[in-house]
Amino acid sequence: MKQDESFKLADYQPETHALSLGYDPALSQGAVKPPAFLTSTFQFASAEDGKRFFELAYGLKEREQGEDPGLIYSRINNPNLQIFEERISAWDQTEKGSIFSSGMAAISTTFLSLLSPGDCLITTSPIYGGTHFLFENILPKFGITVHTVSAGDNTLDEIKTILPTIDQKSLKAFYIETPANPSNALVDIEEISNLAKELSEQRSSEDAKIITIVDNTFLGPVFQRPVKHGADLIIYSATKFIGGHSDIIAGVVTGTTVLIDSINVYRTIMGTMATPFTGWLLLRSLETLSVRMRRQAKSAKKLAKMLSEHPKVRQVNYPDLLEEGCKQFYTYKKQCSGPGSLIAFEIDGGEEEAFKVLNSFKICRLAVSLGGTESLVEHPMSMTHSDVPPELLEKYGVKPGVIRMSVGIEHESDIKKDLLQALDTI
Repeated sequence: MKQDESFKLADYQPETHALSLGYDPALSQGAVKPPAFLTSTFQFASAEDGKRFFELAYGLKEREQGEDPGLIYSRINNPNLQIFEERISAWDQTEKGSIFSSGMAAISTTFLSLLSPGDCLITTSPIYGGTHFLFENILPKFGITVHTVSAGDNTLDEIKTILPTIDQKSLKAFYIETPANPSNALVDIEEISNLAKELSEQRSSEDAKIITIVDNTFLGPVFQRPVKHGADLIIYSATKFIGGHSDIIAGVVTGTTVLIDSINVYRTIMGTMATPFTGWLLLRSLETLSVRMRRQAKSAKKLAKMLSEHPKVRQVNYPDLLEEGCKQFYTYKKQCSGPGSLIAFEIDGGEEEAFKVLNSFKICRLAVSLGGTESLVEHPMSMTHSDVPPELLEKYGVKPGVIRMSVGIEHESDIKKDLLQALDTI
C-alpha cells in the first residue's frame, strides 16, 4: 500500500493496516518488512535538530502542523514501537497508542500518570490478580482510594449506590475489565461511559473529567472496540492475543492524544516502555491477529457447548452461551462481534478434583497466561488470582472447582478429545 497524500485511514480495514500502516520500505533499503531497529540512540543531522526533537519530546514547544517528532533514544521513541503503536491505534479506532514492557507496566503507568493523592477510582471485579494487587496494596500507599463493584448485570446499580459515599471531586476514573478475568462476566461499556460523561458535566471547568478505561485483553480489538461505546482509554496485555505466541511480554494503551501523551511522559521517566525487538515481534504478530482469534473462537464455541452438556461440569461461563433475557446477553450483542476463546467452567467437586483434571491433560498445557497459539488450562483460585481472598472470588463465581481454559489453534477434535479424557478421571 503506497501511503501518499491521497492515503486515508478510513479507506482500509485493520487487517490491511496491520501489514502496511506507518512504514515506508523506501526508508529501509526497500525491505518489505520493517527491520528491527536494535539501537539505543539515534544520530542527529544537526545540533538544531537535536534541540528541536527534545523540545517536542518533553513538551517544551508545540508541534507544528504535519511535523513528526524526531528519533532521539529508544527509551523515548523507536521506529519499531512507533509503527506498532500506529497500527494498533488504527485497529482500536483511537488517536494514539503506547507500548509498554508488560500489561502490568501499562496499567501501573497509566494510573500513576492519571491519579494523584486524594483521588479515587471505581473498578469492576473480578479482575486480573495483578491488577487487583495494584489496586488493593500499592495505590493506597500513594493516597489513592479504590472502590469495587461487581462485573455483570448490576454494575451500574452498584456504582450509583456507592456514589453518594464518595467525594465527587475525588473521582477520576472508572476501570472496567470486560469480559472479566476469569469469570467472563460482561459490563456495559456505554452505560458506564455515559455515567462518566454525566458526572463530568456537573463539574466546574477546573475539575478534570472522569475517564472510562477498559481492559480489552480477552476480546482484543478483533471482537470488541470499546471506543465505539464511549471509552477514553483501552488497555491490553499484549502478551496475550496481540503477541499471540507465548514468546513475549508486553502491554498496550490506546486512546486520545492528550491522554496518551500524558501517560508517555511517565513511561519515559519510569522506563516502562517495551524493547525495540519486542516491538518488532508485535508487528509480526499483529499481521495474523484476526486470523488467529477467529480460528480460536470458532473452536471455543463448540468446546463450550460440549462442556455445557457434560455431566461432570456444573457451569460454563462463555459469552456465546448467554441466554436471551438476561442483561449480559444484550450487552454481548451490542458491544461484541464475537465471543473470544476464553472458557471458565466449574467441575463437580472442588480443588482436589480440579487438580486431578488439570494434571490429566495431554495436549492442553497446564500454565497461566492466555491467548497463545497453544491451548492453556489453569486454576484461577490458586494460581492467577491467588492474591484475591477466596471468599471474594466465590462471591463472583470463581470457586475451587473452576478451571480457566484458553483455546489455541490445535485441531478442534484433538482439544475435545483431551478435554473429555481429562474429565473422565473424576
